[in-house]
Amino acid sequence: MRFPENIFDLVGGEDAIWSDDHSGPETLRVTGPNGEFFIKQGPLAVTEHGRLRWLKRWANVPDVVAFEGNVLVLAEAGWRSLDRKPPPEAGTIMGRALRALHAIPVEECPFDERLDVKLDRAAERVRAGLVDRAAVAARHAGLTPEQVYDKLLLERPADEDPVVTHGDFTPANVLASYSGEAIFVDLGELGVADRYMDLAVALLHLSEPAAADFLAAYGLDEVDEAKLAYYQSLHSLL
Repeated sequence: MRFPENIFDLVGGEDAIWSDDHSGPETLRVTGPNGEFFIKQGPLAVTEHGRLRWLKRWANVPDVVAFEGNVLVLAEAGWRSLDRKPPPEAGTIMGRALRALHAIPVEECPFDERLDVKLDRAAERVRAGLVDRAAVAARHAGLTPEQVYDKLLLERPADEDPVVTHGDFTPANVLASYSGEAIFVDLGELGVADRYMDLAVALLHLSEPAAADFLAAYGLDEVDEAKLAYYQSLHSLL
């Protein structure tokens, strides 16, 4: 990555320690005399910047230290990610956090991530060869990404239950304090979509009993299994 000089200096320049961050290929962790930061670069960084600024009114998100061109600098929050030695209450923390996110008034959110948008993005990724074919085949009984996409078109739900969604609601994308507060990170896909987009992704990554705790804290008594399976299939192409 190459950064504007003022951003390079801001995070510590040559005196800083620069390392890859496992949250994404376009993210670096920087530790230096000026503190610890995460630097993102590229189109998703631009997308995330707008969503971070908007969501800060409603929820805990990382502080934006700087933004220039397609480079986004975020402050280290100092809270642990729920995928690293997850505490016993991880499912409950995620359920409460998601319930609060989904309670934000839809009409306030300017970002559209409804099914038309998701399916168009999935189609682009399939055409560009960006989908992991082996992972899709393993999950979908040998089907190709093209076949999974065609199946999604045929089995599209009749309606959507729109809420403000995270878009990639995994334990890795939730930071938690010792008191159980949560910070949302990696918000490049935040926007209005069906609530099952977030529920589907979360339940792909949570095992029992965390999954049961998650659903209880979220307040969902009965899961729509067909819708859950649909959005989990969609997630495999995104």
